[in-house]
Amino acid sequence: MGELLVLGGTAWLGREVARVAVERGHRVTCLARGEAGAVAPGVTLLTADRSQPGAYDGATARDWDAVVDVSWQPEQVRGAVTALGPRSAHWTYVSSCSVYATHDTPGADEDAPLLAALADDVPATGETYGEAKVACEAAVLSAVGDRALLARAGLIGGPGDPSDRYGYWVSRFALAGDGPVLVPDADDQPTQTIDVRDLAAWLVTAGEVGTTGPVNCVGERQRLGDLLDAANTVAGGRARRLAADPQWLQDNDVTGWAGPRSLPLWLPWADHAGFGARSDARAMQSGLTRRPRDQTLADTLADERRRGLDRERAAGLSRGDELLLLEALQH
Repeated sequence: MGELLVLGGTAWLGREVARVAVERGHRVTCLARGEAGAVAPGVTLLTADRSQPGAYDGATARDWDAVVDVSWQPEQVRGAVTALGPRSAHWTYVSSCSVYATHDTPGADEDAPLLAALADDVPATGETYGEAKVACEAAVLSAVGDRALLARAGLIGGPGDPSDRYGYWVSRFALAGDGPVLVPDADDQPTQTIDVRDLAAWLVTAGEVGTTGPVNCVGERQRLGDLLDAANTVAGGRARRLAADPQWLQDNDVTGWAGPRSLPLWLPWADHAGFGARSDARAMQSGLTRRPRDQTLADTLADERRRGLDRERAAGLSRGDELLLLEALQH
């Protein structure tokens, strides 16, 4: 591939993409403000604020073998493909499975219907994340067409996860020791998490070989109950799972999926039966390889220990709140 430009590259996924590319011998430049962290060793930082005019001027004087963009702000993505699309042989846009209009069909593939794209005059917020990603995809396709890969990522986990979702469970089982851990009564719910390192490696490979089109980049499908059992085993296997009825949890202000006072990865919504069960066939056919689940869990636990098992989290219950809920559940 040779010359790779990563738009971003100082935060979690973007930095891992840059690190992998350098490791494979590519020359890597990251265009970023540089405020989220340092670039990976061996990477050149091109300092720029993508929200400002002329942000890409420093990158337009040369040709790029590949560009990788992870932004979800349509204005940023439009600006990037307009300025850099003509200078790039291959363009990877890291999108999301949140672009799909429905999540109720297990096994749905890349041909499933999409949400309506976010209108130009509507701000991109957390509530319009999926629509914003659709608008970003449309901008990329309009500018670079069949040179574009739309990498629709599912839930990403592994060391360094700023969302705190995947790491919650292995961290909580470790923190609980031989005590109880509150879990949802949803063992049969399908769930998929892709290790950030596996996703990054595949994205670099895609640029090397020229993979294009929409591709669901998701983890291996498994039962939530199996993931919880594996997390407990990796954490020492001493904790006791206490399952609560989904309605009881919601009555006690415990939500699913993400955020404060949640049980991460749990999907208590009937119309999300396929959210953790999307087809991975196209990704696997295009070279995605995934490390064993227990390796991801073990590496995630090591990272959680470094960050603090009992720290304030972006997702999940505090241990104090969890113990209060467990007491109420058992009385």
